[in-house]
Amino acid sequence: MGFAKEFKEFAMRGNVVDLAVGVIIGGAFGKIVSSLVEDIITPAILTPALEAAHLKNLSELVIPGTAIKYGNFLSQVISFIIVAFALFLIIKGINSMKKKEEAAPAAPAAPGKEEVLLTEIRDILKAKN
Repeated sequence: MGFAKEFKEFAMRGNVVDLAVGVIIGGAFGKIVSSLVEDIITPAILTPALEAAHLKNLSELVIPGTAIKYGNFLSQVISFIIVAFALFLIIKGINSMKKKEEAAPAAPAAPGKEEVLLTEIRDILKAKN
């Protein structure tokens, strides 16, 4: 019973739940980026280059005489660059929001009763000397 309870406590911590949400959203974002590359960028930007090479699809780019399909690799590199740039923008936005919160320091708390009393005692002792 102790193992199951310990696992439940571990799984319900904020970090684990946040990680699970991040993985799920990351998977969905990856599909969006793949669609962007395959359905928009490749046809719009790379179609002239593919037509010049007499190809219909980016995955057909192969080094002649080998089985090396560098077209798929190029597609994945484009996807990676888009994901990395999107994450950079998100993290940059989060960091700028944190800096704004840190830049506005909270007003110092009023001195407590003990501090006021000690300050009065100090001032009295200074006055006597």
